Amino acid sequence: MLATLRNVMIKLWFFDTKSTPLFINDVAVRIRAGLLLAIPIYMAFTLFDAIYGSRWEITGNVIRDTFDTDFDGRILYMVEAVRRTRDYTWQTYVLWFGLYEMLCGMFVWSARLSPTVWLASLLASAHEPVWKPLQPKRMAWSIGATFISVCLIFFNPEVFAGWVNWALRSEVLPTTQNYLPYWIPLVGVATCFGFMWLETVMGLCVGCKLHALLVRMGLLTDECEACNNLSFPGANQLSQVAQVQQTQR
Repeated sequence: MLATLRNVMIKLWFFDTKSTPLFINDVAVRIRAGLLLAIPIYMAFTLFDAIYGSRWEITGNVIRDTFDTDFDGRILYMVEAVRRTRDYTWQTYVLWFGLYEMLCGMFVWSARLSPTVWLASLLASAHEPVWKPLQPKRMAWSIGATFISVCLIFFNPEVFAGWVNWALRSEVLPTTQNYLPYWIPLVGVATCFGFMWLETVMGLCVGCKLHALLVRMGLLTDECEACNNLSFPGANQLSQVAQVQQTQR
């Protein structure tokens, strides 16, 4: 147990923190994706309430019958109500945490600042490691960071508009209304949920496949041949080496 904790503290989910290129334990990556899956689920419920929920809040204690009906024959009532305002402070905190986690996993030094990387590495230590190159994972996490950034703008449009207007010295974006269509965060959250579910349950990294496709098209360069082929032969050798090292300990 102590040897496992020591190994996690030194290497986290990396095969060797000093190797080039870097390889990480895909088992830990899948566990971490499962932990972070709570974020798109939470945001999905928030968006559903924001878009499809009631825009009015009844403030009075008395609901009076007007003794009148509308064109569909429904009874009309008189109530005291105000336009509903929503506070997305907690949602903003959750999104900032998600963005922080997406960025932390990309490098060795930043991975040590991620609580989910530590937890996933500890949980994965009880299973045989599956070594995969880090570079394609960075593509996947970059996509996730992009979607999270869009959601942050959606929930804080006036803050982002203030930054843009200040930087450009012009009123480019309005500060009194949400200029992002509702379908943009909905698609982003649904896509994030789908990608993370595939990673967690089926072990399919869509971002990694996209990275491999871009490398084959010549749009990306990579110093690692293994990064161009996610089923590279070296994965088996890495796993065998790791088993020998664990036996020696």
